[in-house]
Amino acid sequence: MFEIKSTELAARIGKLYTKNGNLETPALLPVLHPVNQLIDTSIIKRMGFEAIMTNSYITWQKYGKEAVDRNIHKIVDFEGPIMTDSGGYQVLEYGKVDVGEIEIAKFQENIDSDFCNILDKPTSLADNWETARNSVTQTLESCEITLKNIEHKSIWMAPIQGGKFLDLVEFSSKQLAKMEFDMFTLGSPTEIMENYDYTLLAKMIITAKKNIPSEKALHLFGLGHPLPLSMAVALGCDTFDSASYILYAKHGRYFTENGTRNIDELEYLPCICETCNKYSVREMRRLEHNERIKAIGTHNLWLLWKEIVSTRQAIREGRLWEYVGIRARSHPKMWDAFVYISNNMDDISEFQKNFKSKGMFLASFPDNRRPELRNYQKKIKEFFRKINSKRIIIIPATKNKPLLYNNKLKNVLENKNSNYIIGYIIPPIGFVPYQITDIYPISHIESSYEIKKDNKVTDELIKILKEQFIILNPEEITYMKDNKLDQRVVDFILRELKPKRIIEGELDMIYEEIEKILNN
Repeated sequence: MFEIKSTELAARIGKLYTKNGNLETPALLPVLHPVNQLIDTSIIKRMGFEAIMTNSYITWQKYGKEAVDRNIHKIVDFEGPIMTDSGGYQVLEYGKVDVGEIEIAKFQENIDSDFCNILDKPTSLADNWETARNSVTQTLESCEITLKNIEHKSIWMAPIQGGKFLDLVEFSSKQLAKMEFDMFTLGSPTEIMENYDYTLLAKMIITAKKNIPSEKALHLFGLGHPLPLSMAVALGCDTFDSASYILYAKHGRYFTENGTRNIDELEYLPCICETCNKYSVREMRRLEHNERIKAIGTHNLWLLWKEIVSTRQAIREGRLWEYVGIRARSHPKMWDAFVYISNNMDDISEFQKNFKSKGMFLASFPDNRRPELRNYQKKIKEFFRKINSKRIIIIPATKNKPLLYNNKLKNVLENKNSNYIIGYIIPPIGFVPYQITDIYPISHIESSYEIKKDNKVTDELIKILKEQFIILNPEEITYMKDNKLDQRVVDFILRELKPKRIIEGELDMIYEEIEKILNN
């Protein structure tokens, strides 16, 4: 049902196979109203959206048994995979609905829904722990009852609840993972989005991902804005739904890549989609009410589609980290979430590639925490644990990439059977033996001047060096001064590592000194 084709961080480009067609992930499903849809489905299909979502509860209320005869695809006029909500949103808004979980579940299968949802009890951001626990308990009970009474003709989605209470999210995820569900959903992000609490959203996604099978897809309900979408993908969300494109449009709210603007406050339309090429900002303002909603809503959909495609491309190129970082700089709360994620990379880097065809850019903190670098640092520690040499020479790094192929150094080391470990201190990675500097990513890094001087980055580099030299436990260290290193790193070497010999001078002279040491 779910085939993973390419990965980056915890993101997956994949294929979801359904009885009414397939869709590539990451995918966003525009929410279509089953009765009153302003934007024609042909426009949505032409943009590139392969699947949509609609509400089975509203369909049940409006059409009843007629919907079974007509089929949900004909009702919303969309040929392709359709996901149906069960009425959970209405439960969150109004407290209850006038239909049972078994009835609405069978209804979804009978109207030919491809992705079906349990009638759950969503957790509200305003809930206290006791109320949130009850929503989890009620949802799990509804899941057990529903799974026993359906024909499993569709893809059934497990609703993870618990909201801001991560212990409940963990419990909900673990319990659902024991049941026979095809994929998973994470609920209640809409209120979190309204509060711009992107760090809480990241925590919820990470908690859920750690406790569900990695081979199954995860859907995030109600992530309606382009800004946090790539972050959610990087954390492992595969599909999303959004009604915000039209809900925002009803209030004149126009999506941009860096946030939302009110159409009445814009002097220009900062977009070149079909709609924004068709109208000037003044013409869009003067449209009749429904036409204005349709125009802004169509533009908003184009922005969402662009974000999906851009995120997919970033995954393919191995540049999702950079892309999320760009988005993170658009809003202070997004930046907070990005920093939090950078400190919890071990929880989301299961699918991180060990090698890439393209280099990486390190611009500023927290780029030093990239999973590729952390994985490399772990490999270096493993390398250190396997060697017996107790004598170390720290030499200045050169501009050559990879450093192994510095010809002068090669000439010095050629035919020398030395028991010295010779290496460089390379910010922000640590002490790197020259023999492994041709392994990705050392020879594929472009660093800014600022990241090398950032105090946080330097603090973490010193911490890494401490850990490395505890493993090495050298008897003797020779330090050949590197004027390009931050003074705090130099002070650490002199104060903590206490080198036996300190050598200063030009590189040619340093290589001569290395040769003398190795010949002794």
